[in-house]
This record gives sequence, structure tokens and C-alpha cells, in this order.
Amino acid sequence: MKILQALPALYSGGVERGTVEFAAELVKRGHQSFVVSNGGPMAEQVRGQGSTHIHMPIHRKTPASFGQVLPMRKLLQELKPDIVHVRSRMPAWIIHLALKTLPQHERPAIVSTFHGMYSVNPYSAIMARADQVIAVSNCVRDYVLENFPVPENKLTVIQRGVNIDAFRNRAINDQWLNILLSRFPQLAGKKIIMMPGRISRWKGQLHFMEAMARIVRQRPDCHGIIVGGAEPGKERFLQELEKERSRLGLTNKVTFLGQRNDMTNLYLLADVVCHMSTKPEPFGRTVTEALASGTPVVAYNRGGAAETLQACFREGLVTPDDTGAFASAVLGLLDKPRPEIELPERFLLRAQTEATLRVYQQTLNGKPV
Repeated sequence: MKILQALPALYSGGVERGTVEFAAELVKRGHQSFVVSNGGPMAEQVRGQGSTHIHMPIHRKTPASFGQVLPMRKLLQELKPDIVHVRSRMPAWIIHLALKTLPQHERPAIVSTFHGMYSVNPYSAIMARADQVIAVSNCVRDYVLENFPVPENKLTVIQRGVNIDAFRNRAINDQWLNILLSRFPQLAGKKIIMMPGRISRWKGQLHFMEAMARIVRQRPDCHGIIVGGAEPGKERFLQELEKERSRLGLTNKVTFLGQRNDMTNLYLLADVVCHMSTKPEPFGRTVTEALASGTPVVAYNRGGAAETLQACFREGLVTPDDTGAFASAVLGLLDKPRPEIELPERFLLRAQTEATLRVYQQTLNGKPV
């Protein structure tokens, strides 16, 4: 098959990383893989893994983006993909409008993925107009069925898969550790409590600060690390977090590591990984990655992150928004041996790839000739 994935850009989020990994799997299985986006740091990775990246400014949620409709129409006519997989709303609208003037027999099949609980409005409804729709978790599936006109027989739950071989049966690289500790000597000899995720209010970093204040009162040997960068234009919240760290007396107890590309080692370094989103997370990729590494996770009992823990590590679930209970759960795990955690097959990348290819084939089988 010839498959084109479309998304706004290729930075560091879960959607972007999932797209890049899936593109690599398509190439491994002998398919032709194209990714259309406004580019970003991961575009080179796409090309290096054998896919074709096509730069197109389809990322802005403004009327100006509709200027890309004709270039997109020309691209689709040239490539003639079998499947176009839209992973975001603005690219979906551009592709929808680009295809409207093409004869039916020249149009590719369209698959969309609901990566989140999108606002219920006409702009979001474009994701429901695909030939087949994928939801990344059961909670997203329920949200889609409740709010959008998608028949159940056109909606499939496919969890974001983790490349298990990248995380399991690994040891921390000594050279990497020495470099890390030379830059952040305050981490040496500490129990590491890690909060991964981009710097965003709803990701829960303020809750993490509250929990860390409770944790270090009982365990001064603990140190928190916040891993992730602030999106352009949202640096103000990072400054707010730094002020809160100072107010709580955590200046020497919580470190911001910024955006990193060494997550496999950081998961192994961490004694506990935290997931504290203040609203239901559609999936929660860091949860599956940490569990794949054998590192225990504590998370609020809601959203996609809770679905993962319910499947393989129920002791990590905590009442939502209760930072005291969260701190107690972390403290209870610190002196225990790393648990034996086995992710169910549906959370693995190979299962995601196979399930998505089945959806593609089902879509093509139902496409008018």
C-alpha cells in the first residue's frame, strides 16, 4: 500500500512520536510511507527511516491554512496514495477540501485518528467524516460515540503501541549517567521521582510540586525531575512553576531537565514515574513507556492512563486530584523491588501496526470503485 499520514508538525509530542514510529513500521513491512507536515526536529528521523517527508504549512488553525488546499490537491493527484491517514483537524479539513473536486474513483480512502477529546463543534467534526475512525483508548471511543456521528462499525480502538524492544532488558549507560550527573550533580545518590510531559498547565506539574513537598518531608533523599519543554509562546507557565518551586522550598529538591531525547535511560534512572494530568488524558504514552522499562507508575485514576494501569499495575492508581494520596502511593513504592510488569499485547507497537493495517484493508475493501 501507499500510505500518506498528515499532521501539523513534527516536534516531540505523543502524536508526533507515534506517527514517526508507525511510519518506520510501514517501511519495514514493505509499504510506501509518506508524511506531510510543517516539519520540525523529527522530520529528519522520518527521512532516515525510509519514509518521504513532504513539507507543507498545514499546522495553523487560521483561515490562511486553507491556502494549502490546491497544493494538497496537486500532491494527492501526483502521489495517488491508497490511504490518507489524518491525525489532526486542520490537515483533515485541508485534505477534505482538496478531495472534493476530484472524481470519486480518484479519491484515496480516508482514515482518521481521534488522539484526544476534541471540542464538540463543526471544526472537530471533520475527524468523524473519515471512512474509518480510530480512537486511541476506550475513553476516547466513548467520547466520540457520545458526541460525534460515527457508527460503531466504523470506529476501532487501537492503543498507541510502545516499541517494547527499545525499553525492556536494558541497563543504564554509564557514560550517559556520568554526563548527566556532571550537569545535574544534585541527582547523585537520590531516589528519583520523574514527571515526564510537555510543560502545560493541564499536564499537572503544579500538582507534582505539591506532591513533592509532601514526599521530601518524609524522604529527604528524594529528588524530583520534570522532563519536558514548554511550547513556543507558553514559557510563562514555566516561570510560574519555577516560582511555585521556590515558594514550596523545593529549589534544591526539584530540577527541570527540559526537552530530552534520552527517555529510555531516564525511565531506568527513575524510581517512580508520575502521571498527574488534571483532566482525562486520551492515552498517556509516558505511562506505557515507563511500564515497558519496568519502572512503576503512579497516576490519577482517570482517562487513558488509568486504562493502562488497570490492565497491568493497579497499585499505581490514585484518586484524581488528591496530591496527598499521590505522595503516599509514591512513598509506598520507593523501597520495594521493581515490580514485574508485563504490558498486554494491545499496548505494543507491533499490535498497533497490525491493527491499523487491518483497518486500512477494511477501508479499501469498502471503498467504491
